[in-house]
Amino acid sequence: MKALQKKYFQLRRAVIQAAKSDGTFEPYPHKFKATTSLPKFVEKYNQLDVRQSSKEKVSVAGRIHAVRESEKKLFYDLRGNMTTIQVIVDARSYQSVNKFFDDVKRIGRGDIIGCVGYPCKTEKGELSIRPEKIELLSPCLYMLPRCLRWEDAETHYRQRYLDLLIKKETVKKFHVRSRIISYIRRFLDDREFLEVETPMMGATAKPLVTHHNEHNSKMFTRIALELCLKMLAVGGIDRAYELGKVFRNESTDLTHNPEFTTCELFMAYADYEDLMSITEDMLSGMVKSLYGKYKINYQPKGPDGPIQMDFTPPFRRMAVIPELEKKIKQKLPHPSTLDSPEAVEILDQISTKHGIKCLPPRTAARLLDKLVGHFLEKECTNPTFIIDHPQVMSPLAKYHTYEKGLSERFDLFVNKMEICKAYTELNDPFVQRERFAQQAKDKADGDDEAQMVENDICIALEHGLPPTGRWGMGIDRISMLLTNSCTIKEILLFPRNLAQR
Repeated sequence: MKALQKKYFQLRRAVIQAAKSDGTFEPYPHKFKATTSLPKFVEKYNQLDVRQSSKEKVSVAGRIHAVRESEKKLFYDLRGNMTTIQVIVDARSYQSVNKFFDDVKRIGRGDIIGCVGYPCKTEKGELSIRPEKIELLSPCLYMLPRCLRWEDAETHYRQRYLDLLIKKETVKKFHVRSRIISYIRRFLDDREFLEVETPMMGATAKPLVTHHNEHNSKMFTRIALELCLKMLAVGGIDRAYELGKVFRNESTDLTHNPEFTTCELFMAYADYEDLMSITEDMLSGMVKSLYGKYKINYQPKGPDGPIQMDFTPPFRRMAVIPELEKKIKQKLPHPSTLDSPEAVEILDQISTKHGIKCLPPRTAARLLDKLVGHFLEKECTNPTFIIDHPQVMSPLAKYHTYEKGLSERFDLFVNKMEICKAYTELNDPFVQRERFAQQAKDKADGDDEAQMVENDICIALEHGLPPTGRWGMGIDRISMLLTNSCTIKEILLFPRNLAQR
């Protein structure tokens, strides 16, 4: 097969090079004026009756995806903008017979062409164009694959244009992703949120590192958007959001990529209860706008059949401590004492008893996070809010209004995958400094996910932050769920590792 592909490339290249040398034709013209797009062509002329032709001359352009012969005619499948029409190339309707043979012999599958002709419907009711002129706009020098095999997946992630050319499903996924982002923007704009842009550099936890030549210094790409948004809230921008890229220097798997897209917002004079309502409205409305219903299927292929996700509001809520106690069938230490050595020992014993792995340091926060992942997250097929996490798990969240030791936080899970995280923002600068100090200690003890002391944030809080809710959602993950994609690579246009050539 590779030998055939190489031979095809050599032959096509020779034809194009010869044309450029002797001036037989221009294989790469500067422009072709298309009077209509293929979607608009279909919309306007699909009302034609069978065997009816329009007297209106039009010009369209696209890529040839199939070539068929029948008697004295050629049939091309012309595709563009997720739309395909048929081109009926007939010498009898062409501008001249000689020109017909000259043009068709130099055109092949994969080429981009322009057609000038008349819309028509065939006896079988296929909407077509019958050209009197065809122009080669850009030749394809390779044999396009007929289909993409699963074993070639990595190749087509790296050559995404092939995936887009061959599979309409891939193009559709990125149309849906674009509609998701547009919906989020409209939703927030309609609620008086201001879209902002914050610096890409500056991070803690596990950032990616680059180098600034002018200052001869290391720079760290951001891992989240929240710190700058919090400063804006201090500055009086009561409702602000950002849609942008963030980076984590962590492992890559089915749901993680070092570079990913997130949306974060800060809403002054709101708490996590308000943000839960906003989340329900946004996601249920988004699904309804995309699919016209609240219940959708995910991954219909497989031995277990489709998984149905129901986005009908309101979403289920699961409080961390009560739900964990039901699962492990024993009482946990009081949330206000969870960071004591005795409580950590109890959590360690529970994790060991249930075979839950937790790498050192086995702190209360890390052990609780593993318990939540093991017992609660796996039950979240339909959208579910896991709420009221212990304070030891939420250093930036405000303490609970009624329950000592808990925080006002929620994580939204859909199909066992975290989609959204939010909490009532901690606005007490004295408590914030204490929390940062504890995080710094945890980091020194080996917890590389802990925060370092953010002195700038503490100074900002000392100027006064109103009661505020903070919210963030992963765009890539919600796109996975709403496009029926099983890996994050399927909904990233260019997921490849650029270091690999």
